[in-house]
Amino acid sequence: MTAIDPRELRNACGQFGTGVTIITTHCQGRDHGMTANAFMSVSLDPPLVAISIAKSAKMLCNIQNTGRFAVSILAEGMEDFAWHFAGKPKLDLCDVFERRNELPVIANAAAYFVTDLADEIVAGDHTIFLGHVREMALEPGKKPLLFCRGRFGGLADPHPAPATLENAAYEFVW
Repeated sequence: MTAIDPRELRNACGQFGTGVTIITTHCQGRDHGMTANAFMSVSLDPPLVAISIAKSAKMLCNIQNTGRFAVSILAEGMEDFAWHFAGKPKLDLCDVFERRNELPVIANAAAYFVTDLADEIVAGDHTIFLGHVREMALEPGKKPLLFCRGRFGGLADPHPAPATLENAAYEFVW
């Protein structure tokens, strides 16, 4: 069996376009944030979302210590926030957070979720955190910031899903 090259795996996964989020928590009197695209909806009932954090990330211990985290989905034009929380500080950014249920969220984000930690699953060099959503909000008029192939982008011309498919899940059998 041939070993999978980690860089090639990363490049292949980069073909999958994602949204861009900032994961935040408040630990030991300070706000902490990191950029991530490993976010997904898990369940509507109960309301659960998941994030995946590298074992080497400082955020891992912060979430474990607080038992809470927030996810802010960035809107188009918020690339500076993504870079800032990815370790390339933008010194002109100020007042980036709003408080929601005692946690920091990114002001003017396309959406946010405030969660209590429901479970954590060790998966290789990452930990997957399941968060029980306690509060959320969205700005339906804002377009999401997207990330694909190592670059930021946006929706060229978003089209709503047909009414018959909206919020539906289908399984196709061949």
